[in-house]
Amino acid sequence: MMELTQRTTRKIKIGKAEVGGDAPIVVQSMCATRTMDIDATVAQTHQLAQAGAGVVRIALDNEKEVAALREIRRQTYGITLSVDLQENYRIADRVAPHVDKIRYNPGHLHHIEKAKPIPQKVKWLVEIAREHDLAIRIGVNCGSVAPAFVEKYPNDRLAALVESAVYHCELMAELGFERFAVSLKDSDPAKVTEANRQFAQRRPDVPIHLGVTEAGLPPDGIIKTRIAFEKLLAQGIGDTIRVSLTLPNERKHEEVEVGHQIVRDIAAGRFISVPDFGSGLNIISCPSCSRVENERFVELAQQVKEITAYASRHRITIAVMGCRVNGPGETDDADLGLWCGPTTVNLKKRERKLGNFKYNEVLGRLKLEVDKLIAERTGVGAPEREMANR
Repeated sequence: MMELTQRTTRKIKIGKAEVGGDAPIVVQSMCATRTMDIDATVAQTHQLAQAGAGVVRIALDNEKEVAALREIRRQTYGITLSVDLQENYRIADRVAPHVDKIRYNPGHLHHIEKAKPIPQKVKWLVEIAREHDLAIRIGVNCGSVAPAFVEKYPNDRLAALVESAVYHCELMAELGFERFAVSLKDSDPAKVTEANRQFAQRRPDVPIHLGVTEAGLPPDGIIKTRIAFEKLLAQGIGDTIRVSLTLPNERKHEEVEVGHQIVRDIAAGRFISVPDFGSGLNIISCPSCSRVENERFVELAQQVKEITAYASRHRITIAVMGCRVNGPGETDDADLGLWCGPTTVNLKKRERKLGNFKYNEVLGRLKLEVDKLIAERTGVGAPEREMANR
């Protein structure tokens, strides 16, 4: 198992689920059914929960849907429910008795009662959460950042996203409310990564909900999501996740299954991207899939780990990729990269190709390259190092 960076956030309770701190990462999902279709929504809620969703989110936008939610809650007792208030924060008091968490978007609070100050609206939401023993998620989205922050940062949408999230955390602090999480979402995994890194630096105490919004159809949507999650979760950023995929209702549970698989792969050191772990030897390998052209890839990854153990104290990243689809590009960020073809392994040093080698030959050359890197960085050659270690 790979040693991931320890998360620093506080732990909060959402119904039966615990999020943050030393709690396991919670995978959640959202119903894609019409809330007024009670039977379909109940069925999908159970479908997602059975797949392993720790929290299931349902969207409400008007008064008519409150009665439907009440019946949905009755038929899904025991499942942790979150409600998405969409653009109508005023229905929070009516839905609160039937859920475990409310999610509001700071960028939508200005739509209704425009004369009322934002802090006053947030205070009302917090009072409702306290009264009904609920958690809150502050969900900031790239496509709906509050106008005040867009105006303040006209040429930097990323800064507007982060500052909006930080501001609402400050409102929570002023109200003495700590049972909340924050999400900063975009459809671009690079922006998701950077926004959450910046926010985590500013507020390392606040639990973070990770997601790449509008990720799209699998497999591309899975790959985009994985890239952001790998880079963030490996650095201890992220306490709960949602994989957003374009799927028919009967396959919606696959979001949850994919989320759990990503978490397992990261814990085991299986990646398609190259996260920066900061210090020490970092060996990453992709999760094997149908694209792997030689099953010896898995054995090779284990052998790489074994023969480079002596370099454990050196900050070197070695990436072992199982196919020619992800291999060429996804090894560019590694100090040394191996991507496996049907009969040979391509060895790279960053973006530079060092050559093709047979599976039973590449390990010797890899060790030589590791020694060269150590010598370059320490000024101590291999023979000198062996004498020093005697």
